[in-house]
Amino acid sequence: MSPAFRRRPVRGGNRARRASPQFPTLGRPRDARIDAEVVDAVLSALRDGGYRAVTMEGIARRVGRARSSIYRRWPSKRHLVAYAVLSVLGEDPAADTGSTRGDLEAAVATLLRAFAGPLGAALPGLVADMAQDAALAAIIRAKVLTPRRRSMREALERAQRRGEARRDVDVETVLDMLTGPFYFRALFGHAPVSRRSMRSIVDYVLRLLAPPGR
Repeated sequence: MSPAFRRRPVRGGNRARRASPQFPTLGRPRDARIDAEVVDAVLSALRDGGYRAVTMEGIARRVGRARSSIYRRWPSKRHLVAYAVLSVLGEDPAADTGSTRGDLEAAVATLLRAFAGPLGAALPGLVADMAQDAALAAIIRAKVLTPRRRSMREALERAQRRGEARRDVDVETVLDMLTGPFYFRALFGHAPVSRRSMRSIVDYVLRLLAPPGR
């Protein structure tokens, strides 16, 4: 099933506005308010009990909807979790700010915000379940990691066109260096995920990318 995302704002309570991905529509048109309620319910379940705590029936009960209405929007629990994760992280994190630093800081700031909330607490359990559930891992990679890496790859390509980044770097390794420390710190808790660490990571990556003589 090919993904078909459409970004829309999700509102609710005091939460920051976050991008809302559009998975293939099943049945009736989507309701942004219901989507927001479901995302909050999934994140709460992940925070409280991990991936195993998320059930279609439980989410339907939390939001006061029929289970059939949840299935009309998401064909499985795996799709539902992937949708919630991407709603928090956003699929296009590296907006074109006009500068490489601005683009990269915008991209990693989404990780900083996401891991400061329920997703950060749920991440270890979710990663552990991905190791045991190949279908879940495939959906998370396809619907969460792939679009985000594409966005950051495009930011690096813009930097190369502007002459702000060298062209002989391994882009995939650079993307791992840029985002890996956030996941590592969120998973192992040995160091804080902070704005200071975000700036430090971007600084190191920019030094690596800098063309000779700059």
